[in-house]
Amino acid sequence: MEALIAIAVGVLLASATYLLLSRNLLRLILGLVLIGNAANLTIFAGGRLVGSTPPLLGGSDAGVMANALPQALILTAIVISFALIAFTMGLIYRAQATLETVDTDGMRLAEPPNEPPAVPGTEIAEPAAAPASRPAPRPRRTAAGAAE
Repeated sequence: MEALIAIAVGVLLASATYLLLSRNLLRLILGLVLIGNAANLTIFAGGRLVGSTPPLLGGSDAGVMANALPQALILTAIVISFALIAFTMGLIYRAQATLETVDTDGMRLAEPPNEPPAVPGTEIAEPAAAPASRPAPRPRRTAAGAAE
C-alpha cells in the first residue's frame, strides 16, 4: 500500500511541476492544489498505514492504535492550502481585471513591448539632462479645507 501511495505522490508532484511551469495563471492554481495534495499524501503515508484500526481505542493496547498526529497535520495542511489557494485566486482575479489577461507573457508592464529585456551590465549610461522648469507647487490645505 505504501508503494502505491509513493507512486501517487510522484505522479502528483510531476503533474504539479508541469502545471507550475506553464504560462497560464489558472494552471498555476491547479499546480498549487496538486502540490498540497501530494504533501498530504506524504504525511499520511508517513503515519503508517494500518488497515481499519481506529485512532483511539477504549483499551490500553497501544500497539494496534493508529497514529492520530498525521491526521491532525493533514487537517492543518488542508486549511493552510485552502487559504493559500484563496489568496492566490484573489491575486489572479485582480491581475486579470487590471491587465485583461492570465498569460504571464502578457503581464510585462515594466518592459517596453517591442524591446528585448535588458541584460545587466550592458547598459550605456547617458548623461543626465537638465530638468525642465519646475511646475508651481500646489497650495497647502488646512484641516478645515481652506487653501493657505
